[in-house]
Amino acid sequence: MTEPALQPRGVRGVASKLHEYHLQRLAIVYVRQSHPQQVVEHVESTARQYALVDRAVALGWSRDRVVVIDEDQGQSGQRMVTRVGFQRVLADVSLDHVGLILGLEMSRLARSNKDWHQLLELCAIFRTLLAHADGLYDPTDYKDRFLLGLRGMMSEAELSLMKGRLLEGMRNKARRGELLNHPPMRYVRGPDGDYQLDPDEQAQRVIRLIFDTFEAQGSLHGLLRYLVAHDIRVPIRPHCGPNRGQLVWRRPTRMTLQNLLHHPIYAGAYRWGHRKIDPRKQQPGRRSTGRTINGPEACDVLIPHRFPAYISWERFAAIQQRLADNCAIAEA
Repeated sequence: MTEPALQPRGVRGVASKLHEYHLQRLAIVYVRQSHPQQVVEHVESTARQYALVDRAVALGWSRDRVVVIDEDQGQSGQRMVTRVGFQRVLADVSLDHVGLILGLEMSRLARSNKDWHQLLELCAIFRTLLAHADGLYDPTDYKDRFLLGLRGMMSEAELSLMKGRLLEGMRNKARRGELLNHPPMRYVRGPDGDYQLDPDEQAQRVIRLIFDTFEAQGSLHGLLRYLVAHDIRVPIRPHCGPNRGQLVWRRPTRMTLQNLLHHPIYAGAYRWGHRKIDPRKQQPGRRSTGRTINGPEACDVLIPHRFPAYISWERFAAIQQRLADNCAIAEA
């Protein structure tokens, strides 16, 4: 039995692609912005995406048969594992519930060729159409499939180019020692935006005491035990929350002390690019996993004598060697 073709509905090429069996299923409008900041600032783009409901109605769907999936607002399209909405789209297509998927542009659906072609395969099997602002596509048609494949490759390449330009801009700023984030413990931002020593003298004394005590105790464990035994607390200025920027005193932890001893800023040096991503150690759905921290010698940028220092570079180097020796002994 031949499926009856519908009459054109104001969109070029619709008559040959849109059939009654498409209209008997749902139309999905997929809404996504890549970053939470874009959701807040780019409200016009969000409004245009929600307006695709009217596009589905114009194509013949009743409004109650149009489903908006917007759970992925503020999520990058680079990976599927963090996008619950996209996974829901794939599931609904696999259950043969979807006749049409609409997105403002193909990059809203996926920035990864792997995820994009997975969607295309499912849409071809279950005869689901894809539409964006420029047209309507049938993945079962080889010409449309070819165009959709090209759009997917261009979307992934565009993301790579954007990331490359952003990274190179950051790298150039870092080479000048001007790319600054939150100041490390016992540094504050001065009126010019640069880092300077914390004005609280007691806080400065505690930091110097930590370095002196480590050299005397010879280990991170000995340092922590000494501070706890003498009820010495470390000074913190939180970066967020109700106490943001205010000096608070907290019990020392092993991680806090380890980060402090390894940070070359306390010897006056600027570093950038010390955190790397090892894909082998990444866990699906957990963006913070897979990170490795390199020593000063392996940083992309290291500028000595950039900031006021608590200790000399020679003392810092000796501390790093002592930490490395302790680690080697523990692993032996």
